[in-house]
Amino acid sequence: MDLAERFMGQQGLPGELTANAALQNPPSYQMLILGPLDLNADALTLALRAYHPSLAKAQAELMDVKLEDAPENESSSVLGLAGWGKHVVKLVGFNMPIPQPVFDTCVRPAHFSEQLKEDARAHKSHVILYYAGFETDPLEQFVALTVMASALARFDGILLLNESARSAFPAEALLTEEPDGDPLDILRAMPIPLLFGGFVKIEIEDEPGVWMRTFGNSYLNLPDVSFKAEGHHQGNETFDLFANVPRRPTPQMPKPCRSDSTFGTARSREGTSSSPRRTTVHARCRLNPAY
Repeated sequence: MDLAERFMGQQGLPGELTANAALQNPPSYQMLILGPLDLNADALTLALRAYHPSLAKAQAELMDVKLEDAPENESSSVLGLAGWGKHVVKLVGFNMPIPQPVFDTCVRPAHFSEQLKEDARAHKSHVILYYAGFETDPLEQFVALTVMASALARFDGILLLNESARSAFPAEALLTEEPDGDPLDILRAMPIPLLFGGFVKIEIEDEPGVWMRTFGNSYLNLPDVSFKAEGHHQGNETFDLFANVPRRPTPQMPKPCRSDSTFGTARSREGTSSSPRRTTVHARCRLNPAY
């Protein structure tokens, strides 16, 4: 069966990569690429296999597609599957920058250099990664996505975004040649707010205090929280709240808060030079003492 059909979840032959059609709302990343797309399935396979001994049989498949109603220089696109063991990851590449609202949401509040942000703003293409495998542990799904992103970063990647978490991570940090320990265990121990989830401080004009807001934690079966702190000095406490939670929450943990409330004109601390923008927060979701 051809790649396009298996990409959509139609079962292939034994040994062929097939996306899990039953998986709903999977986690995803977006890799920003400095130049035009120049992906190679064999090179991507080798990058995956070099990451860890458990990926010795990893494989990647790619196919070129054309986008309708797109300018000629942006019409070429790539679809692909990569996988090992229980894991399958979908790749969708575009020869165009990521939509500006996604870039601004993830990159503007990020805690790395302004120069890196400016360099990333000039990216020419991007690749979306979706988890499409058969692992049910959400942490392991994120680990697999991050492994895939690490291999993809070798193809001129500059920033890895998690749109759901409103977070961004330098691609160069994924390319450590000799990590101090098992690279998979390092990913499993990564503080959640760095990439798997997100953490933003928000100031409301003409109001004292700072709102502490997390995003994307529901993909790890954890709640997202929003609360008003006295000042920025309480940011570390909020960050540590999710950096130190168990990586595999039990079924008894509370479900993510879904009650949204929109209020006022807000601006992130890191984005004070831009015009104010409206911000939606979970204003009625409070910190759970259990955490």
